[in-house]
Amino acid sequence: MHPAGDWAADLDLLVGAARLAGAKALEFFRKGPEVWWKNGGRSPVSAADFAANDILKTELLGARPNYGWLSEETDDDAARLGCETVFVIDPIDGTRAFIAGKDIWCVSAAVVHGGRPVAGVLFAPALDELFTASASGSVLKNSAPIAVTGPDDTRAMRVAAPEDMVRDIDRRRIGDMSRIAHVPSLAYRLAMVADGRIDATLVKRNSHDWDLAAADIILAQAGGALVSLDGEPLVYNRPAVSHDTLCAAGLSRLPALVEAARDLSDH
Repeated sequence: MHPAGDWAADLDLLVGAARLAGAKALEFFRKGPEVWWKNGGRSPVSAADFAANDILKTELLGARPNYGWLSEETDDDAARLGCETVFVIDPIDGTRAFIAGKDIWCVSAAVVHGGRPVAGVLFAPALDELFTASASGSVLKNSAPIAVTGPDDTRAMRVAAPEDMVRDIDRRRIGDMSRIAHVPSLAYRLAMVADGRIDATLVKRNSHDWDLAAADIILAQAGGALVSLDGEPLVYNRPAVSHDTLCAAGLSRLPALVEAARDLSDH
């Protein structure tokens, strides 16, 4: 039991494990790691993903053996559904970018309790950036506070989203939009909303718990939210771990964005 919902110790644990996993991944970065293809040849996974996953599992479950485990690179075990508290992990979010030698990839690690993230870490080793947040503390990027943007009628809203979603969104609800170039890590893209570099993002259907959980609490503690097209927060650690179309923005921008995106459910 965590007194008064204090998740600081779990956050410290995530930070230490993510730093170790990120350092291990860097040993493979731009060195042609072995790559395999999964999901019918649609998704790459590298030797670095597996090495980072091994470190995270050892460090985290070694310290919290009673927690459940959900990771992109571990075969799913339904035992997690019987755990109130679960680690939700993507050892490398942005594997395609990693394999291509691009800097935007990160270790994503979260603690989910009662279906919602309560501590989260995104560590981007190639950029030397560390995002941290917990339900009982502040949200930081490299130890400095961050926050989402507020409304600004003097410029177009900066949105990171696939071209077809930007094309089909209802502009009457949100006014001018400026599309941000593709960000290869979904978790990092959400962190860019949290730290104010962009105003919002749209997420295509079939993202997964491990892509989202850590970034979700970072965004929430920075004054934003990640929601479904019904405007509802996500529930994690369900039997099915994929999600439908999603929106993310600061709370002041979110209602209009959700209204504008209502017809994007088939994306």
